[in-house]
Amino acid sequence: MEQSVMADKRFKLKPTTVITELSPMQKPFMMVGIIAAIALLIATVAAAGWVQGVLYMIGLALGATLLHARFGFTSAFRRLASVGNVQGLQAHMVMLAVATTLFAIILSTGFSFTGVTPAGYVSPVGVSVIVGSFLFGIGMQLGNGCASGTLYNFGGGASSMIFTLIAFIIGSTIGAYHFSFWMDTPSLPPISLAESTGLGFFGGWFVQIVLFAVIYGITVKIAKRKNPPAMKPLPTTSGWKKVFRGSWPLFAAAIILAILNALTLTVRGQPWGITSGFALWGGKTLQAIGVDVSSWGYFTGPAGEALSQSVLADSTSVMNFGIILGAFIAAAAQGTFKPKKIKPGVAGAAIVGGLLMGYGSRLAFGCNIGAYFGGIASFSLHGWVWGVMALLGTGLALFIRPLFGMNNPKKSDQFC
Repeated sequence: MEQSVMADKRFKLKPTTVITELSPMQKPFMMVGIIAAIALLIATVAAAGWVQGVLYMIGLALGATLLHARFGFTSAFRRLASVGNVQGLQAHMVMLAVATTLFAIILSTGFSFTGVTPAGYVSPVGVSVIVGSFLFGIGMQLGNGCASGTLYNFGGGASSMIFTLIAFIIGSTIGAYHFSFWMDTPSLPPISLAESTGLGFFGGWFVQIVLFAVIYGITVKIAKRKNPPAMKPLPTTSGWKKVFRGSWPLFAAAIILAILNALTLTVRGQPWGITSGFALWGGKTLQAIGVDVSSWGYFTGPAGEALSQSVLADSTSVMNFGIILGAFIAAAAQGTFKPKKIKPGVAGAAIVGGLLMGYGSRLAFGCNIGAYFGGIASFSLHGWVWGVMALLGTGLALFIRPLFGMNNPKKSDQFC
């Protein structure tokens, strides 16, 4: 009885932030970041108009939010698979519930700030999604970051992320080259839980909300049974300074990310995405040295049109730039932008992980953002399949990480 009471108490007391003394603000870095952010905003608006500028500013907000909460997809899956810590997955459920609600309203009414009819990410479910998301699950654990994690950690000063990001771009480009092959593998058509089932957006919303509630309930039972170590609380402060200087509670960031994703949908007509920008960067680089990437299957559609335009005309790219700069400014405000030396094993894992994520994201029609977050919020079955397969990939990666000298959370840890 006493042990059960202690387990319940430990489950309930899991704050993700703690008020403490913060590191000094890095004002020179902040000034550089702000100047760079303003300059890129001006360049984006001049090259592609104010809609792109707005999307870039949404990217800045996304980067700051991710950094302030250290909001993780990779760490959430790793903590769950290794020791049963459910805090990250619970935040995902809150984020997805809010996003699903907002997406249902937007998609059912066609609401748009720019006149572009909004459409969710609903993709086929087949061999490519299963293989791609499984590879991505392995890759994000080796690279120590998913697509969003790679960008905001890179902007926040995590040195190894330069290797992950470069390898991510290369892997995504290779995946674009092999795209036609994978599209010929067995697959079901795109399935929307709202539109393909006859349930409508209200019915689809109800089904998904029930699923989120069930998953959340299961996580509560897992936490009570396994009594895992809690996430290490992040340093924060009180008052208005918390917004700019301190860390943010995980659930607060989850809600903000959902709102920003919905805002993206109403501005550009599509949800937030990341990795198509990586494929474009790789494709434009190869094109610059004389490789005819326009003949690749991946670049024969809308992606091909972006090859002939400025990268600032690509909404995914400008949002990616915004995420990096938003995270950099936020890290400088917190005084945490402190790149460190990279161990050879970590560098090797970052390269392998980046390649797997880049390749897997092309096969799976997206990453943790475009497929998992955006896909599920769009009522796409492929988003749910992506989440399951990425979690299975994470389970396998736990056995691979030690080969590169990387540690996994342990039951005996005080924090994970």
